[in-house]
Amino acid sequence: MISRRAFLAGMPAIALATGCDKFLPFSKPVFNGVDVTGADIGPDFRLTDHNGKERTLADFRGKAVTLFFGYTQCPDVCPTTLSDLSGAMKILGADAGRVQVLFVTVDPKRDTPELLKNYVPAFNPAFLGLYGDAAQTAKVTKDFKIYAAERPGSTPQTYTVDHSAQTLVFDPQGKLRLVFAYGMAADKMAADLKVLLNNA
Repeated sequence: MISRRAFLAGMPAIALATGCDKFLPFSKPVFNGVDVTGADIGPDFRLTDHNGKERTLADFRGKAVTLFFGYTQCPDVCPTTLSDLSGAMKILGADAGRVQVLFVTVDPKRDTPELLKNYVPAFNPAFLGLYGDAAQTAKVTKDFKIYAAERPGSTPQTYTVDHSAQTLVFDPQGKLRLVFAYGMAADKMAADLKVLLNNA
């Protein structure tokens, strides 16, 4: 007769062999991004999208959300990240409709609603650009622990903005779960988003 100790020791192997590991309390999804579940970031914002509608994170409940901070005149990080996210949406196929990509400008002086409306959806028609005034921008960057600072250019209008390059990822319940580092491949982003959607 098998002992209770031996039976319990064999449970993980049995569960994995029968495909039941997702029901075990000690099993956790393995992500490509950094798992930051429970981090004290946010938890919400109040900004306006490029169509003129006021938005909060709660508006997108039921979808996985990626939140990226940048500006339209960014020469490298921003277009690269939005291109990678667009690639991830293509990989997700029909599931892309369950993901919302949000681009928050850290340059409200130059990034008008019209400019955001032309820039952000050019990467994917479903992507939304968000903006606020100087005070709202300062609050949202502080709340989400995003670094953003102007660097003077040759003229007052040709400044650049140094800013954090990571993408924050929220699950369909609105909880912060992951951070995608700059340069993360589209297929890896898509795989992580798929896990969040499947576990919703």
